[in-house]
Amino acid sequence: MGYYKYVAELWKRPDKGPLAELYRKRLMEWRKQPSIVRVERPTRINRARALGYKAKPGFVVVRVRVRKGGLNRPRPSSGRRPKRMGVHGYAPHKSSQLIAEERAAKKYPNLVVLGSYWVGEDGMYEWYEVVMVDPHHPCVKNDPERNWVCGVRRKVDHSDKVKKVLEKLKRKLDEQSSAQR
Repeated sequence: MGYYKYVAELWKRPDKGPLAELYRKRLMEWRKQPSIVRVERPTRINRARALGYKAKPGFVVVRVRVRKGGLNRPRPSSGRRPKRMGVHGYAPHKSSQLIAEERAAKKYPNLVVLGSYWVGEDGMYEWYEVVMVDPHHPCVKNDPERNWVCGVRRKVDHSDKVKKVLEKLKRKLDEQSSAQR
């Protein structure tokens, strides 16, 4: 098995096994931090790489904290029948992961979201890491695998390469023939 496969095995049950103590300490630390934090490097490198992360300028990883649970509303003071109170039965129409991605996109409007993955949860919160990329950064523009984010396709078609080589050969042949005359 490769390195990423071992990392994926550890993250199947982070609260059990060798990752448990580190996981617990991280959650205690993350609770004290703001809800949206830019991190130096991804916590789960295998998931980040699968989403398109590369360790070079232009790529940003943001950890977002989202509250867990349903959207229970306070009980209204004016009278109405119990069914219309609106206290129970409100479920969010978006997943908490999508909410995390939207919050990260709102905080960093100049970046594009590539994807996100789960990194932890406790009784009250869930944490997701969102992989983002700067579409205006030269490193991203020059990367043929990632420049679709910029709206520019720099993939060179092989037929174009062949045409250029043929044109060069024709020019050389023309120059040689004119030099012989």
